[in-house]
Amino acid sequence: MSRLVVVSNRVADPRKTAAGGLAVALGEVLNNSGGLWFGWSGKLAEGDAQPQLHVHHAGPVTLATVDLNKEDYDSFYVGYSNGVLWPVFHYRLDLADFDAGYIEGYRRVNQMFAKTLLPMLQPDDIIWVHDYHLIPLAAELRALGCTQRIGYFLHIPLPPPLILAAIPGHDWLMKGLCSYDVVGFQSQADHEHFCRYIQSEAHAQSAGEGRWRVFNRTIHAGAYPIGLDVQEFRSVTEAPEAREMYERMKREYSRRKLLVGVDRLDYSKGLPQRMRAFRELLARYPETRQSATLIQIASPSREDVSAYTDILHELESLCGSINGNYGELDWMPVRYMHRTVARARLPGLYRASRVALVTPLRDGMNLVAKEFLAAQDPEDPGVLVLSRFAGAAEQLKEALLVNPYDTEGTAHAIHLALQMPLEERRERHEALFKTLQRTDVHWWCDSFLHTLGQAEAEESGTPWLRL
Repeated sequence: MSRLVVVSNRVADPRKTAAGGLAVALGEVLNNSGGLWFGWSGKLAEGDAQPQLHVHHAGPVTLATVDLNKEDYDSFYVGYSNGVLWPVFHYRLDLADFDAGYIEGYRRVNQMFAKTLLPMLQPDDIIWVHDYHLIPLAAELRALGCTQRIGYFLHIPLPPPLILAAIPGHDWLMKGLCSYDVVGFQSQADHEHFCRYIQSEAHAQSAGEGRWRVFNRTIHAGAYPIGLDVQEFRSVTEAPEAREMYERMKREYSRRKLLVGVDRLDYSKGLPQRMRAFRELLARYPETRQSATLIQIASPSREDVSAYTDILHELESLCGSINGNYGELDWMPVRYMHRTVARARLPGLYRASRVALVTPLRDGMNLVAKEFLAAQDPEDPGVLVLSRFAGAAEQLKEALLVNPYDTEGTAHAIHLALQMPLEERRERHEALFKTLQRTDVHWWCDSFLHTLGQAEAEESGTPWLRL
């Protein structure tokens, strides 16, 4: 059995449910293969000290991390990853800072990752690299002589070719992406943007069935929408902390219809637009006053960046204005919390809510939408109001899809969700839940790794061994 090597910016212990996200998704296959997970430690080295490798074990899984010095952190993480790639990939060229020094630090850290990882690799390893921080890692590994199969998955959106081309050095960046054997995207739209780019900018030739001949090598590209571990999330929903949260919410809001939004505080999430739509709901549909309460959780995120400080102040102002204009002594329209809520408690909040508002301006997937659906009581489910610009919208077609830039249209959809009859809610939820089960996280892992394994068999002529 080949060993799986996962590389990502941050590393988590897959044994801990609270780690969520990638840890839950990859924990099983890492455990089964005695895998290695490599990435940044999250710590800064003292002065100009050489990066230290830290290795410890989480059951059969080896966790290996390195520190960054302050200069590399500022250029690789803050400057290029989050100051250039994040805004551009979310279609926000106006927020990108194209400082020429950032790309040098970005490449320097990817080179350091490659040099540190290479001695730990075994000949038959399968390497799976994750997200925008590490786009050039395969090229750096190849330059050092790495011949193992390397796959890559982008968790955030990929914009159209013209937006990508605004990045100085975009050709170098995308050539690095083509150094992988398999490149995966969250949605078919993102996959199509990649294909259009390599055709127009790199003169790629189709080799059939998702394969492309580009830069003198063959790569495979496709859409692999990430899913939930539905069974695991349902068990969390039935656990004591979630049940206690559910019962408390039902008691405290017994006379209200709850709406819920759970997001990181980020300009891509459309939080001010959501608040304006909720304000429009209260203004346009007076019957929702005194009956609808929105609980909005906005977890802190990169608060040292001015764009995040601006959106924090705008969101606080909007929430205060809505409560000031519409609130009563015994009812506040918006309950806003700028903090993180424990993962074990969220399912109870989801289940107690009649409507979930998942309305990003652009998002790779958005697992909150899927978590809300997984937490629902199928006999009395809530309604998902979902942005058409979230990757999840390609799969979750029975949700109420909205354009978050259309304030009146979004308010109308929220009103429909609040008034939706039980039979229609059940029908929509049944169809959506079947999609969650069919394309869960195990399907995601199997689909991607199967493709990566097939690429290996095509090159070597040997049969693919399932991990």
